Amino acid sequence: MIVKMKFLSITGPRDDIDRVVDQYLSKYEIHLENALSKLNTVEHLRPYMETNPYRELLSKAESFCKQISVSDEDINASNPCSKEQAQELIQSLDTQINSIYEQKSELERQLEESKASLDKILPFSSFDFDLHTLLGFRFISLRFGKIEHEYYSKLQKYIYDDLDTIFFNCYADKRYVWGVYFVPSGQAEKIDAVYSSMHFERTYIPDCYNGTPKQACDDLKKKISTLETQIADCDKKVSDILMKEKQALMSAKLKIEKLFVNFDVRKLAACTTAKDKQQVFYILCGWMAQADAISFQKDIENDDNIFCILEDDDTTPVDQPPTKLKNPKIFKPFEMFIRMYGLPSYNEIDPTIFVGLTYAFIFGAMFGDVGQGLLLAVGGFLLYRFKKINLAAIISCAGVFSTIFGFLFGSVFGFEDVIEPLWLRPVNHMTTIPFIGKLNTVFIVAIAFGMILILITMIFHIINGLKSKDVESTWFDTNGLAGFVFYGAVVVTIVLLLTGHTLPAGIVMVVMFGVPLLLIALKEPLSKFVQKRADYMPKQKGMFIVQTFFELFEVLLSYFSNTLSFVRIGAFAVSHAAMMEVVLMLAGAENGASPNWIVIVLGNLFVCGMEGLIVGIQVLRLEYYEMFSRFYHGTGHEFQPFGKKLTK
Repeated sequence: MIVKMKFLSITGPRDDIDRVVDQYLSKYEIHLENALSKLNTVEHLRPYMETNPYRELLSKAESFCKQISVSDEDINASNPCSKEQAQELIQSLDTQINSIYEQKSELERQLEESKASLDKILPFSSFDFDLHTLLGFRFISLRFGKIEHEYYSKLQKYIYDDLDTIFFNCYADKRYVWGVYFVPSGQAEKIDAVYSSMHFERTYIPDCYNGTPKQACDDLKKKISTLETQIADCDKKVSDILMKEKQALMSAKLKIEKLFVNFDVRKLAACTTAKDKQQVFYILCGWMAQADAISFQKDIENDDNIFCILEDDDTTPVDQPPTKLKNPKIFKPFEMFIRMYGLPSYNEIDPTIFVGLTYAFIFGAMFGDVGQGLLLAVGGFLLYRFKKINLAAIISCAGVFSTIFGFLFGSVFGFEDVIEPLWLRPVNHMTTIPFIGKLNTVFIVAIAFGMILILITMIFHIINGLKSKDVESTWFDTNGLAGFVFYGAVVVTIVLLLTGHTLPAGIVMVVMFGVPLLLIALKEPLSKFVQKRADYMPKQKGMFIVQTFFELFEVLLSYFSNTLSFVRIGAFAVSHAAMMEVVLMLAGAENGASPNWIVIVLGNLFVCGMEGLIVGIQVLRLEYYEMFSRFYHGTGHEFQPFGKKLTK
């Protein structure tokens, strides 16, 4: 059901807004609207311009909590703290941690430099000479670098013997050869050009290494290990500081989060100046549940600094109220299907309970099996119990009805000789219909059930039309009173024919069928006439007659197709039994022989999973297309308490 709403306008001195929000509004759920846009008829309104001072503190508090893996579920209000205590704690932690992070940043810089130096010298670690000594030679120059295997081979084969150079091979991988070549300083420029032509890529080694490349690598590895340990120590220090203040930090985060949200109420508030132009007032407006609104008024009746005007939802000039659903706990999970289609508008019927009952009932009829139904019921319940998945709760409810229909059909994991059916077996039971012959009973029952559901949804449509004061929708629509009378007459006539009773007199039949169809055909001009509009007669009467004829034909066709669509309930009940017969046949259990239990278990799991999914989708299709389309629009917008709305 949809909770009754009241529209409130709350006013008080500008500087008193924080107290009002913290002392009063935080106790209730209120859906705040933008006061500037909703109260556009009020003069001299201006926005409440102020920057939220708690944004940075909240960001730091969230960062600290994240570092020690504190989730919102861990945070509780058991140890409340004041605003001053929360601010002082976060600022103190920020100072301590920033100091440690500055050290860590310097260590990370040194680590990156050391890794870069190691990457440079590592390929030359087999070069067993003192680097400082070699780099100090005056008459011999040396170059570190790498060359591709292809060019290295060419260098060795064609050029190397003719050059005054020595190449020391240090390391090789699949593509490159790393090495050092020596040249006389006087010929360095010429020989460097030759090596460059062979695509030698030079690595510049600075004179900062001690000992041989291997010794330099070992020194660098030790330094890197030491730096990594120091960086880890910095992280541990931060973690220790935060863990020591964990409880206080959680309380501080909760307090700052509340202050942040409360302060952000200003985004939706407006300001206005008193007549003497000396005092500024804030204005907040929004929707509150009727019971909460009454309690709120009682709370503030002795507070001289707050003024509240309560308006009825049907008299206020603002948009339609938001939708807040309130259903019994067992039907709450079915709200998921309602939200998928669209929330009901404030003046619509909430179909949650209707969907919960019809979905579970139809699913059970299409998937009737005691064993598989119990699996769905227990599995869905456990999944919902521990994971709180709404779909699991829906599956559990559907499984209960599957179990019930399993007893009615006499089916346990596909075996139909274990228990006797309380009603019938879907595959074999036939019923003789006058003028038609023998038909499967479950098909007949499915169509009859569908007719009842269509009539119920028409009643919902009429109620919605009355609530929205829509004349055409209530009286003359296909699903309005005229459509209800016509379709009801069809249902009564079919029942009389099938039960062998005499039909009403001809004049009664004309009234029952003809008058409602005539009203449906003339719904536009009739609606305008009732509304006393001067343009109730169509301008192009010929075109109107042709258009009305085809629309009426479409209406009759839709009645027939929508009714026939419910045959799928019986069809799936029969197909489920047939699929389980196939499983038993494959398991060798159809002749009373000892069955292959592995095949039976796997077959049941397959049918339970695949057919359960298909049936679930088909039932949802019936809900949306055959029932919702008759009475439901789903154009509402959700009720969002300001705390949740502003923290998104």
